[in-house]
This record gives sequence, structure tokens and C-alpha cells, in this order.
Amino acid sequence: MVSAPPSPPVPPRVADPRLRRALKDDAHKLTSVGGLAALSLDALSSVAYGPEAIVLALIAGGVGAITFTLPVAIAITVLLIVLVFSYRQVIAVHPEGGGSYAVAKKDLGRGASLLAAASLVVDYVLTVAVSLAAGAASLASAFPALAPHLLSITLIGLAILTILNLIGISESAKVLMLPTALFIVCILAVILFGLAHSTPVAVIGKDLGPIEPVSALGIILVLKAFAAGCSSLTGVEAIANGVPAFKTPAIKRAQHTEVALGVLLGLMLIGLSILIKAHHVVPRGDVTILAQLSAAAFGTGIPFYVTNVTVALILGFAANTSFGGLPVLMSLLAKDDRMPHLFALRAEKPVYRYGVAALAAFSALILIASDADTHRLLPLFAIGVFIGFTISQVGLVKHWFGARTSGWRWKAVLNGFGAALSAVAMVVFFASKFTEGAWLLVIVIPLLILLFGRTENYYQGVKRELTLDELPTLTPNPPDQTPLVIVPIDDINKRTVQLLEAALHLGGEVVPVTISRTDQKAHAMTKRWDQWNPGLELVVLPTAHRSLVTPLVEYVKKRQADGRQVTVLITEIKTTRRWHQILHNQTGIVLTASLIDRTDAIVANYPYRMN
Repeated sequence: MVSAPPSPPVPPRVADPRLRRALKDDAHKLTSVGGLAALSLDALSSVAYGPEAIVLALIAGGVGAITFTLPVAIAITVLLIVLVFSYRQVIAVHPEGGGSYAVAKKDLGRGASLLAAASLVVDYVLTVAVSLAAGAASLASAFPALAPHLLSITLIGLAILTILNLIGISESAKVLMLPTALFIVCILAVILFGLAHSTPVAVIGKDLGPIEPVSALGIILVLKAFAAGCSSLTGVEAIANGVPAFKTPAIKRAQHTEVALGVLLGLMLIGLSILIKAHHVVPRGDVTILAQLSAAAFGTGIPFYVTNVTVALILGFAANTSFGGLPVLMSLLAKDDRMPHLFALRAEKPVYRYGVAALAAFSALILIASDADTHRLLPLFAIGVFIGFTISQVGLVKHWFGARTSGWRWKAVLNGFGAALSAVAMVVFFASKFTEGAWLLVIVIPLLILLFGRTENYYQGVKRELTLDELPTLTPNPPDQTPLVIVPIDDINKRTVQLLEAALHLGGEVVPVTISRTDQKAHAMTKRWDQWNPGLELVVLPTAHRSLVTPLVEYVKKRQADGRQVTVLITEIKTTRRWHQILHNQTGIVLTASLIDRTDAIVANYPYRMN
């Protein structure tokens, strides 16, 4: 009989379920479908305001200029195709994420990388604000009673997204999958049903009267419409920035997601533009262009409301693109010493909580400052993205000339063409929107560059100060000088006993210290101490101003005067429930901070865990 081979040993089970999930890091990452939901909604949902931006720019040339909507949309789609193929290459060359920042850092140097980082940060924050504001406006188009509450709606949406992303990006992607699919179906249905009707089923919105041309229909107006419509391309880079968020194989999954994004966005952008031309849609009061198109396709029945509510929901969730991309970018900046290192820290789940919190805070400030008005935010929008587009294209051109791998020439031509188109769009957009608020970016982006540079210089200075020129010999404590352990106490109880026992185990001289606010309390404490008689002398420090900090700090400084090593052992109560922690005073935290700040003593914390 042949015995069965021994079964492999079963790995020990980790008791803490949160730690088990953290160890399975890949389980919290994105599939291709999940990536489309979590990282692509900014670009997909931009069809809600991209075609409208084209119409609003062209209408300055009169109603007849609306016929140029489709040619402009086709030009934007050509740029989209170039960008999609370009960012597929970015994903392959820079799988660590970071997008234009990673490209600029590697291929263009420090200055270009700082500019790319600043523009990306601005774009991510504005993406959240614009998406939420546009979502609220779309919702109000279907339900006019909500119009006075746009700011409240946007802040509630921001709070929901923040919570979802603090839970973890995988969970937020799962939440977004169904709404994403419904949104795509609704937009495609609007296009198909709209084209099936020779005239609109219904016309909504207030008639604004005769539209008089205020600008000649020429190349400048068409370029303005092209630049305005390029707001539909914001978010194309988010997948490249968030490659580390994908499951293995991350590169292939991210590339597939990028292509899927390009196909869907191109179809919707051209389809809606055809519909605008077919039905001669012009701006009307209190409704969006997309709301007019949905009414033209379905009438004002249930499909109309389903479509507009879905659009509003997706515009809100489009902000999730930034929550997936900006924390990763911040972590890269932190690892490069260009942002505080805490932005590189991750929680038990693979979530950059500090990045998520910072994005939420700045987005809330912008929404409040703009009163959630999309038209006040759009002049700032997209410029940052086109800076990033241009930098990444130029960086890849330089990369291909250096690498000279198979097919490098056509890749360099493709990226060079994309760089030229992106640069034109950026210049035209900035010039046309300068007086409407784009001038703020002339201040904000240089300030961010300065901040990143100063932070990097600080960390470099810290490294220089901490670097050892040679390995020194450690100096032991003199034999005639025993270490001193000072133990602050406020009562005699179980916590006190454990604290003193821990101090005795450290070795050296142990000195228990109590700070007394009144003579009566000092006498009572001394009497109880003498009754206990633990073999240690209690030092009573009076305080004239009821301060617990100053007497202890002065006593520690006094004991350090002879060069003796002093350790202060401070106890802190740790509760089983987090909210119980706020019921205890934070004396231990205050004493620890003050001693570290005002003395050279070693400060150690001893946790007393409550059952």
C-alpha cells in the first residue's frame, strides 16, 4: 500500500479579521470593470457638460453656429484617441502610477515634475467640486424645488464619497458599478431614441428669446468651442495615475480600462453632438443641454426622470475619480519628500486616509467659496489637466528617443502630435477663460510648486543633519551614575501599582512624583502613601497656578542638571471602545507633549488597558 503524501502544513490563522484583510492586499484592489467605475466616471460623466460647453461657446456666433458642434466633437474625439493610446504607453512605462508626474520626474527633470504635480493636484480638487456642483445642477433641472439647496446637496454628496473611500476603494468601486452601467445605458438610449425621432418628443426649459450673434463665426470661435469641449477629456489620465489600485496583472487591467473608457466616451460624445445638430438644440433657461436631449428622446415621463437622476448621481460619483487618484499621487509626492510623509501612510486597508481627508477638506472649501455654482468653477477647470497632458506627451517623446525600442518612431510621433494638440487646447482655454477666473491658477500653481520645493528642501536638510560621516563608538552610562525613572502619579490604585512595577523593571532609581494643587490633597496623598509603604519615597510637587505641566517640567530639568539620564514613565488609560476614550482626561498626552518639547528626558508611555 502506498501511503498518501503528507498534506502541507496549514498556515496559522490570523485572529484579527482586519489584519487578515490587510494581509490580502490584492483582494481590496480593482478589476477592469471596477476600475472603470472607480477611476473613469470623471471622464464618462463629462458628457453631461462637455457638449453643453461646446454649444455655449458656439452660440456666440449665432444659432447657425450650432452646426459646428459635430465637427468640434470629432476633433475632440481625435484628441481623445491620441490620449488613450498615449496613456496606455504611460501605464506600461510607469506602472507605479503618478501619470504625468511620474513621466516628468523620470524624463523631464525636477521643474517639470513639480509643475505636473501642482497641475494634477489642482485638477483633482476641481474635479470633485465641478462634478458635485454639476450633479446638483442636473438634479435641480429635473426637480426645480431643489435649486435653492445646491450647496447642501453637494456637501452631502462629498461626505458620502469621503466615507466610502475611507472604507476602501474596492468597496467604493462595488458601490459604483451598477450606477455606472445604468448611466451608460441611459446615455446610449438618449442617443438612439433621439435619433429615431425627426422632431423632439418634448421641449423643456424657458425660451430665452432670439439669440443674436455677438462674435464672428471664425477660427477663433471654433478654437474656443474646441477648448471648452475638451472639458470632456478630464479624467482620461486618472487610470494611469491609479495603476497601483488594480489587481494583478495591474498593467493589463489598467490598459484595458483605458481603452474601454476611450470607446465609451467617444461614442457618447459624438452621438450627443449628432443629436444636438439634428434637433437644433440651443441653451434654454433652467435646464441643461443633456436634460433637453433626454426630453427630446423620451418626453417628460418616467424615462426622462430616470435619466436625469442617473446623470446627477453619476456626476456626483464622478468625484470618486479624484479619491482614487489624488491620494496615490500624494503618496508618491510624499515618498519623493515633496509632501509631508504622513500622506504616504496607509491604514489597515490599503487606503491613504490622509490624502482622502485632505481632498475632501479642500473640495468642501471650494464648493462653499463658489456656492456650488458650476459656471464659476468651469473657468478653472481643465487647464490643470491639459498641463499634465502636454507634459506627459513631451516626456514620453523624450523617453522614446532615449529608449529607441521597437516601434519607437511611431510612438514618438503619436505622443508629439498629442502634445501639440494638448498645448493648443491649453493655451486657447487659458486665454479665453483668463478674465473669468483662470487667472487664479497663475497664483495657485506657482504656490503649490513653491510648497513642494520648500518641503523637499526641508527633508533634504533633515537627511543632511542626520547623516553620519563615520560610525561612532557608543558611550555607556558611567558606573557611578544610575538611570533615574520619574513616575508621575495622581492616586494609589491598580494603575499606580502596575506603573511602579513597570518602572522598577526598567532598573535604576525610581522616584514617584505627585503634583498637588492644595495642602489638604498633599497631606491626604502622603498619608495614604505612608500607609502603603511600597519602599519608595514619594516626591510632592506643589503647584501655585493649578498647572500639572510646569512643576513636573521644572523638576525633570532640575534632576537632569548633573547630566544624569532621566526617563519619565507616564501612564495612559486605553479603553475597549474608542468613544469611551473621550470620557477620560488627556493628561498623559499633555504631559508627554510638554516633556518632549521642553526637556531632553526620555518619555515613555505605559498603557493601562481597561476591561
